[in-house]
Amino acid sequence: MPPPPCPCCGNSELKRIFSTFSVQKTYRDVYEGILSDRELTQGMMRDDPRALAEWNRRMSSGEKSPPEYEEMTERMERGEWPVTQIEEKRKEFSSQGESKSESG
Repeated sequence: MPPPPCPCCGNSELKRIFSTFSVQKTYRDVYEGILSDRELTQGMMRDDPRALAEWNRRMSSGEKSPPEYEEMTERMERGEWPVTQIEEKRKEFSSQGESKSESG
């Protein structure tokens, strides 16, 4: 089947050209970008929840997070520390680790 003609000029000898402007960043690239952001690193050193939320956003690279994690991040973006949720997750992860070591 021949390629469709150009919608502008009608030429049937079209060639597909791939764009080279899109480059996938590695985690290392993202992490180095974070470290080079002086305001962000200073905020993290001051335990600013907004800075941690920004770090999480950059490291996730647009991946969808679970709803409870999104809620924690939104609260941190407002400057709150969602202590209760963080403690619940910490307990959940530690109990998962214990059950894996007992079964293994």
